[in-house]
Amino acid sequence: MAKIALDELKKRDIQYILLDLDNTLIDYQRNLSEATIEWVKNAKEAGFAVYILSNTNKIDKVSTAASILGVEYISSARKPFPKGFKEAIRRFQVVPEKTAMVGDQVLTDVVGANGMHMVSVYVDPISKKEHLYTSWKRPLEAWILKKYE
Repeated sequence: MAKIALDELKKRDIQYILLDLDNTLIDYQRNLSEATIEWVKNAKEAGFAVYILSNTNKIDKVSTAASILGVEYISSARKPFPKGFKEAIRRFQVVPEKTAMVGDQVLTDVVGANGMHMVSVYVDPISKKEHLYTSWKRPLEAWILKKYE
């Protein structure tokens, strides 16, 4: 995440940042790095409204990360389907065209954001270790990403 240039997002008139949780903010063991904490702090200081939009249904996991980062969250978002994105629009009053969704999965974060007319920001997964329901998608995502190199 440290590679995401906040000034570039500002140039694109982005005002809201939605962050995926698993393997974007935290690793498989739920570790949140100091670099990530610092990036979120800098984003908020730069005037961005930052939120977590996660597919996890483990409230303790997402609420702990959100508390450390000082942000609100939506869990059980069901990305790439519109449900969670629409809830973020309603609850946080985000404007889709001024929102960036940051995540490590093409088939959930990127596809979902693009379908809602948001800017999608793909980041490499933090860790190679992940849940089975995510790992089966990685070969297809790698093929898709290769097409855009």
